[in-house]
Amino acid sequence: MRHWFRSRLKRFARSEGGQSTVEFAIAFPAVITIMLSGIELGFVSLNHSMLERAMDMTVRDIRLGTGTAPQHDEIKSLICARAGFIEGCSSNLRLEMIQVDPRNWSGLDTNADCTDQSEEVSPVRNFENGQDNELMILRACVKIDPIFPTTGLGANMPQDSYGQYSLVATSVFVQEPR
Repeated sequence: MRHWFRSRLKRFARSEGGQSTVEFAIAFPAVITIMLSGIELGFVSLNHSMLERAMDMTVRDIRLGTGTAPQHDEIKSLICARAGFIEGCSSNLRLEMIQVDPRNWSGLDTNADCTDQSEEVSPVRNFENGQDNELMILRACVKIDPIFPTTGLGANMPQDSYGQYSLVATSVFVQEPR
């Protein structure tokens, strides 16, 4: 019985059957993780470029517009209408507009004002319409759900407690005289 078991064990050790299965089991998770991270990165880039484009178009309208300067809700609806397929834009988009003095620059807060669905709703942090010829900074932050939140890039992006990551777009313009 012992001899029979040893001979079977030796034959099993010399056998090359299933070798490709082992290679597949080792390589498959890495390949799938890279593929899913690539898809995630593509959607992050697409959402961010759509947000940037919507901001640029809206700021251009503000710069070239005559009459009264658009207010917060109007700017937000213009950006969301132009942002394409950013889901829940009207509830996730947060705007800041700050008047700055270019001769006395003090910098911006590095943390953009973003929504967080796990917290209570808070009012707009800073939104002021400028006067004629004032330098204005408009910053938009939108929260996005990762497509693959447990794999690769989706799992390693900085997320809030609700599991969303932030996309921030900033634009600077001069308030034209009316």
